[in-house]
Amino acid sequence: MSEEQPGPSKPSPELSGVDLARQALVAAKEQARARGAAAQQKKQAKRGGLRSGARADGRDPLPLGAAINRLITERGWETPAAVGGVMGRWPQLVGPEVAQHCEPQKYDEDARILTVQCDSTAWATQLRLLAPTLVARLNEDLGHGTVKVIKVLGPGGPARRYGSLRAPGSKGPGDTYG
Repeated sequence: MSEEQPGPSKPSPELSGVDLARQALVAAKEQARARGAAAQQKKQAKRGGLRSGARADGRDPLPLGAAINRLITERGWETPAAVGGVMGRWPQLVGPEVAQHCEPQKYDEDARILTVQCDSTAWATQLRLLAPTLVARLNEDLGHGTVKVIKVLGPGGPARRYGSLRAPGSKGPGDTYG
């Protein structure tokens, strides 16, 4: 009796008796699990539905943190939740002086743009200079590529006042500018 050695002409070796037995055992276990699950469902249907038992299952109460983490994972909200955490830790990330004058406004998940508004044009200019460093720090904290660009907004104009003494269609003091 000579044994054939698998060579380059034979693409995959044939399964031996032991391997066939292992495959048969795995298939039998899966079928038994399926039959057991079907029997369990029939039994529960006769009793009037699901009931609590001694073992843990998916209906048991969860601690609040675990329930929130499960919800975030199921819905795919990992990135927005992480960015929301960054907005809460803004002073630790940029420093107290910058955080006093610049505030994150919104995050566009599709374009991966973080919009930040500053209270003066000087701080807006300063933040534009710090933007590449800040993007690197945010991506280090959140994961690579989470924030691509920081859009810096300057201070907003005065609030529009509406009332009976305004001309219709007037934009207030902005009408006289350029």
